[in-house]
Amino acid sequence: MNLIDLGSLVNIKTGRLDANASTIDGAFPFFTCSIQPLRISTYSYDTECVLVAGNGDLNVKYYKGKFDAYQRTYIIESKDKSILDVKYLYWFMKKYIEKLRQQTIGGVIKYIKLGNLTSAKIPLFEIDIQRKIVNVLEKSNGIIKKRQFQIVALDELTQSVFLDMFGDPFYNPKGWKIGKIADLTKSTQYGTSSKANEGSGDFPILRMNNITYNGNWDFSALKYIDLDEKEQEKYLVHKGELLFNRTNSRELVGKTAVYRNDIPSAYAGYLVKLIPNIEANAEFIAAYLNSAYGKRVLLNKAKSIVGMANINAQELKAIDIYLPPKKLQDDYAYKIQSILKYREQLKGSLESYNNLYNSLLQKAFKGELFQELV
Repeated sequence: MNLIDLGSLVNIKTGRLDANASTIDGAFPFFTCSIQPLRISTYSYDTECVLVAGNGDLNVKYYKGKFDAYQRTYIIESKDKSILDVKYLYWFMKKYIEKLRQQTIGGVIKYIKLGNLTSAKIPLFEIDIQRKIVNVLEKSNGIIKKRQFQIVALDELTQSVFLDMFGDPFYNPKGWKIGKIADLTKSTQYGTSSKANEGSGDFPILRMNNITYNGNWDFSALKYIDLDEKEQEKYLVHKGELLFNRTNSRELVGKTAVYRNDIPSAYAGYLVKLIPNIEANAEFIAAYLNSAYGKRVLLNKAKSIVGMANINAQELKAIDIYLPPKKLQDDYAYKIQSILKYREQLKGSLESYNNLYNSLLQKAFKGELFQELV
């Protein structure tokens, strides 16, 4: 296996346009440093290439065809496709991007230089082995994409179940009585402001980043905290209670999720715990706030303070909401919990697929996938 300087195998240039050159209904993709390309009405390039975002959260894309590019986007073309397959280059860069992130320089917006790309050492196998590697990685990634699609479809199903059972809050087609969230609330409590620790403490502590935009949980990067008996009464969230993100950016303030674990967790000061009363199920309140209508209400209610937005507990309880029968709310919660159980199973298999993919990616560029041919 030969390690070759990437600069000897490719031509690298950058786009020439400002990010605001995009047009909503343009016929061609316009690649910027964002993960998702924009659109543009004209094109400057017609080629097969790998595109690397030169600043911000670095990312890698493959494209073949007509397109245009932002001035901080690197366009990498193979000098000789019989020596370096462009898709093989793409998968190599997908792996190498982590090293590039370690090489970034600058202040608020980090960036890389051309030399970070040209000096990259790429394993150069025979072209048929490159294509075999591409085939294996594409199949593995395809399985992951299908599983991700299934999880997204389940998220959409939960929204559909809500609309089917309660109707769209924009129109209230079922004619529910309208009240306030306060009418469904037993109590609210702000979280603890005590400092959390990286790896030690009696309780994991939930922070605003642990709640996703659509109301699910991300329990990665947890910190821990100790609470005395009195603090536990205030700052632990239990199964069936709701957490509301009271302070965040204007777009994210109001993220809401129901805590469903049997073992309680602590929660931080930027979160509000809401305990529903006997007339309410937290799953219904959370679904209402996470609906398209709820998101719009929260966006309009958010008060910006020095770059951050805030909705306090009293403002939360003052939000208008349907008041459907408790049994219907419970029926909805039962259906949602069945969907979420299946979703967790899919997430578990997705984690396994991701582990397999990462293993294949590592082995591919060490020459271990097709050792008998290397």
